Amino acid sequence: MRWFWIDRFIEFEKGSHAKAIKNITMAEEHLHDHFPGFAVMPASLMLEGMAQTGGILLGETSNFEEVVILAKVPKMTFHSWACPGDTLVYTAKLTDVREEGGMVECQAHVGDRLVADGEIVFAHLDQSDPDYKNVDQKDFVFSMNLLGILDVGQAGDGSPANN
Repeated sequence: MRWFWIDRFIEFEKGSHAKAIKNITMAEEHLHDHFPGFAVMPASLMLEGMAQTGGILLGETSNFEEVVILAKVPKMTFHSWACPGDTLVYTAKLTDVREEGGMVECQAHVGDRLVADGEIVFAHLDQSDPDYKNVDQKDFVFSMNLLGILDVGQAGDGSPANN
């Protein structure tokens, strides 16, 4: 995975649910063109943030031994927008976990305002497939060290964060 669309987890319950945040700033290059005069976070990137939140939640159920990929988005509705200065809160709830993958229900909020909600289905890559060895796993956030993103409630030095 080359880009993280979540900044950190604020809640993480293994096998159940997770909440992550994304602070939106004008430092993000894509906001300068989307849309000129009214910068908004692209819906596709919000979807990716929800997918990363849910995919990490699913991947953690197998201690990241499986490579998790987004398989399909059967349902997603965008109700509103998010602008620079907003903090998106992504919530993912595991609704199905199977050997071949899983599904989450997810939402994105800015404060009390619902921005998006829907369902995302994930698949595990088949490690017995002869082509599996050709997959460049550095492109998948769910097989990486996660850069400490799962250290919920900890400061950068690992000490408890002041909430």
